[in-house]
Amino acid sequence: MNSLFDLTGRVALVTGSSRGIGNALARALADAGATVVLNGINVERLKAAEAAMAAGYPPGRVHSCAFDVTSDAGAARGVAWVEENVGPLEILVNNAGIQHRVPMLELDVADWERVISTDLTSAFLVGREAARHMIPRGRGKIINICSVQTDLARPTIAPYIAAKGGLRNLTRAMTAEWAASGLQINGIAPGYIHTEMTQNLVDDEQFNAWILGRTPAHRWGTVQDLAGPAVWLASSGSDFVNGQTIFIDGGMTVVV
Repeated sequence: MNSLFDLTGRVALVTGSSRGIGNALARALADAGATVVLNGINVERLKAAEAAMAAGYPPGRVHSCAFDVTSDAGAARGVAWVEENVGPLEILVNNAGIQHRVPMLELDVADWERVISTDLTSAFLVGREAARHMIPRGRGKIINICSVQTDLARPTIAPYIAAKGGLRNLTRAMTAEWAASGLQINGIAPGYIHTEMTQNLVDDEQFNAWILGRTPAHRWGTVQDLAGPAVWLASSGSDFVNGQTIFIDGGMTVVV
């Protein structure tokens, strides 16, 4: 069974992986044997993340490439760098994302477009560049990081909800066009995950109580909860899984 989930020798690119969920997913793939390329736009933070992660693995297993995932040219340059300097890209995790909280009646169009560009368009741009290389080789895994907001809505985060809902259908569109070429494209939709970026929500007693009461598992998720599903979708164990969005939310989206 272990061979089904062994990623030894496979090259993986994880966007937005200098910290948080992206960094945890990169570590999970590396633990399964993959050679991992971290990505971000803050060069200093990205290099620090690379150094911290590389210390735990054999030389050559961890790399980093700074590029703007919202730029067509940036995405092309980043994927080309991976292909030329690390090896054939077999696994792409589209994780880069941002949040912007403001009521829709007060939402500036520039902020709407910034969230849509980072959370949705980037997955199209980087995914398309990855597919250009994967399709001729007849294999590849693309994992799009969605959210419970792929299926649910809350006030003040309209652009994020629109982007994550669109990301599920982008996953389906990629499947419709690329599955016949040997690619598997799927989504992971985390619930409320306790990270440094959500610590303020955990510390909010009222919001924390709502999360615990709304989630059947009665707890926040952890980045470790996402590791197994990510490795499974990146591995040969999921070769006939395509176009699916897997909710990892402690049951939040199946109850009222």
